[in-house]
Amino acid sequence: MSKELDVVELRTDLHKIPELGFHENKTSDYVAKKLEELGLKPIRGIGGTGVVAYIEGTEPGPTVMLRADMDALPFKVDGKDVAIHACGHDSHMAMGLATASRLIGKVKKGKVKLFFQPAEETLLGAVKSIEDGVLDDVDIAFGAHVRPIQDIPDGTVCPAVRHTSSTFCIVELKGKTAHGSRPHLGHSVVEAAALATVAVNSIWVNPAKAWSCKVTTIDCVSPASNIIADKGRLVLDIRAQDNDTMKELLDKAKKAIEGACAAVDVECEIKFPGGVIPAAVYDEELVEEARQTIKEVLGEEKLSKECGGGGEDFHYFVQKKPGIRTAYIGVGTGVTPGLHDPTMTMNAESLRNGVDVLEKLVLKHVG
Repeated sequence: MSKELDVVELRTDLHKIPELGFHENKTSDYVAKKLEELGLKPIRGIGGTGVVAYIEGTEPGPTVMLRADMDALPFKVDGKDVAIHACGHDSHMAMGLATASRLIGKVKKGKVKLFFQPAEETLLGAVKSIEDGVLDDVDIAFGAHVRPIQDIPDGTVCPAVRHTSSTFCIVELKGKTAHGSRPHLGHSVVEAAALATVAVNSIWVNPAKAWSCKVTTIDCVSPASNIIADKGRLVLDIRAQDNDTMKELLDKAKKAIEGACAAVDVECEIKFPGGVIPAAVYDEELVEEARQTIKEVLGEEKLSKECGGGGEDFHYFVQKKPGIRTAYIGVGTGVTPGLHDPTMTMNAESLRNGVDVLEKLVLKHVG
């Protein structure tokens, strides 16, 4: 019998080796080593740096995938580029490994597929992994994410994180340079960027829906104060409660940007390098099962309301394989001041709740 892994110790180890998406080499080495210690046979290179392993049952049954993301976030601290686990992916891997260690010897029907996914923050990790066949044999997929104090109380668990659809777009601007004394001879990308920003801020869709569409970066640098800039760039962050609202936002944002640029004769090229992450679409029976499991394992006082916010490439699983059943719990760990903050702290002891729930949830299908 393999030794049960401690989730807090795992998280402490993984927090010390943060790596950016598609560069999780030390991380995948660590994960693979722990899986081998459990007697499993890790498969490397999924989606680039991802890791898969199976816990096999002896009877026919479903393949239940437990997915944890791996990558850290980029920050600049004291003038240096650094990676920091400021979104809790170290915690997710720790819960995945700790849950795996508890499942050894308990899987009777079907099999459990452990998937440690690269590059969630790039919005490309799930897609690359799907292209490598990670979903081919999967019937059910479970995920989990630590939650900040703004969402649910520390020590509680919610049965569904209702992620929004999200994307970012980069708008490349191309104008015509001119002397500042003769601006009519040029086409200013600065004016195009300003008009496009105002146009984007004027977009409206149904106010009963949760959504946002905003310019987060304007980069139009002139080599001198008296030269009209001819090249520039805008970056937009776009989020929507559901996939239909996202489609409407994207259509209106594209028209707003193109119209603003056309007004000052500036060319624009709109790119979506990370694609568009779908909004959460869960199997509601599994969500209810997660709700009941939380009450069974932790007690009703530890069951929190469903929460939302943020995007997750986990939801490409349903988009790319519509028949798959999914659910995704939120684990309250008192994250403060919030996710994606370089000073993020959390109560790692509360990860034990996530492991307890995930173990029970998986065993309901394969135990």
